[in-house]
Amino acid sequence: MAKQFDTIEDAHRRFIEDQHIYFVGTAAESGRVNVSPKGMDSLRILGPNRVLWLNLTGSGNETAAHLARVDRMTLMWCSFTTRPLILRIYGTARTVHPRDPAWDELYASFPPDIGARQIYDVSVEMVQTSCGYAVPFFEAPRQRETLTKWAEDKGEDGIRAYWAEKNQTTIDGFDTGIFDDA
Repeated sequence: MAKQFDTIEDAHRRFIEDQHIYFVGTAAESGRVNVSPKGMDSLRILGPNRVLWLNLTGSGNETAAHLARVDRMTLMWCSFTTRPLILRIYGTARTVHPRDPAWDELYASFPPDIGARQIYDVSVEMVQTSCGYAVPFFEAPRQRETLTKWAEDKGEDGIRAYWAEKNQTTIDGFDTGIFDDA
């Protein structure tokens, strides 16, 4: 039932744009595999083999540390509505921090967010679709405002203090590079 493609086709793009949630998977050469749900207005398809996603400040920072060690990434979307489908993008990714020269150009693709922490620039190697017949129906009545409000309440200095406290190393002790020199 699974089909593989070399690029993101128009039908794939439409499917991705219709979803309210996606999942990101990364792993270093050792330690734990990280799978995180993502939402909000945080993803852009720039072409048939390129995707950007804006990573907002959160409780961990596993993805940045994993990519510093092994640049593999998988993105996955599931349809929770009428047409059952799972779509995965397999590729490699680079981390772009606010201090990096490419930040301003890439960040301009997204709405401003005080909690913006990194952008992941994904080179797509393969797209795979599969049936999704076992994925249940769910409704997404609205987006949560909790993360945005939390970041706004902290302010820029509070966000940086949070990064220093919670986002410098992973649960496996890997450095996330959040404060590395440019």
